[in-house]
Amino acid sequence: MLVLGIETSCDETGVALFDTDHGLLSHALHSQIAMHREYGGVVPELASRDHIRRVVPLLREVLASSKKSLGEIDGIAYTRGPGLAGALLVGASFGASLGFSLGKPVIGVHHLEGHLLSPLLARPSPDFPFVALLVSGGHTQLIRVEGLGRYTLLGETLDDAAGEAFDKTAKLLGLGYPGGAALSRLAEKGDPSRFHLPRPMLKSRDLDFSFSGLKTAALTLVRKQDDDEQTRADIARAFQDAIVEVLVSKSLKAVRKSGLKRLVVAGGVSANSELRNRLTASGIDVYYPDFQYCTDNGAMIALAGAMRFMEGAIPENGFDVRARWDLEFISS
Repeated sequence: MLVLGIETSCDETGVALFDTDHGLLSHALHSQIAMHREYGGVVPELASRDHIRRVVPLLREVLASSKKSLGEIDGIAYTRGPGLAGALLVGASFGASLGFSLGKPVIGVHHLEGHLLSPLLARPSPDFPFVALLVSGGHTQLIRVEGLGRYTLLGETLDDAAGEAFDKTAKLLGLGYPGGAALSRLAEKGDPSRFHLPRPMLKSRDLDFSFSGLKTAALTLVRKQDDDEQTRADIARAFQDAIVEVLVSKSLKAVRKSGLKRLVVAGGVSANSELRNRLTASGIDVYYPDFQYCTDNGAMIALAGAMRFMEGAIPENGFDVRARWDLEFISS
């Protein structure tokens, strides 16, 4: 089955083709980072308009590179939510309209389910069941995954997500938008012994997270220090070390408590090299998406859609979007 995936949940337009027999055939992505950087963050109206401009050229690019035609597509999957409502509507309306014109089935996919399944695009890929750490700009969650649509929330952030804390702290350090990756690069030059920041909820008995206090502690530290390059690098290192230690500790605890043997790490922060190094050194089986699939992309939506179709998902009449949508409430 050949499935077209369309991702427009926030500030990346992604289109991909996934074949259930041959895997991912092609994918194309346009990032809006340069456009939003001027404003210091995502402007929803601008994001929606840019998705409209990009989705058709990206579709043409994917079809050309895979040497497929529109008529060969068997099904279409679009990101239903969560995300920016206007941006989601672009992908939903385009996918539904294309499906109607071609007479092909269309389904909406949960954005986080796409991230959660994205390591299945890599080789080797994990088998079900596993524990998943979803860690991105908008979400930090630990989830027990028994199979497609069989998700149990084990723990989540009570305030800022890890990626959000990275971006906000990067802004405090003058690194601009988006700052998470820039902060990680700066941290590589930092002295790990100079500063120590708190590890929020590290010793709590549950699997929840909290990063707003860490962000405040970083702000206090920035205000007390001289604004030179090495100091900023040392603060970045202290901040990254604190977040990584909490993420690693909670993830390993979740694996132990679940009795499972595999951990999947997905979402934008899964690209962080220090997080990968620490988890890989833990000795458990850890799986990550390829770096190109850590951020939002059409490949993960095409894969999730293909898996849903193969499980007998009922095609939709019309379409809808859900700006807020809890992953644990979707079903197989």
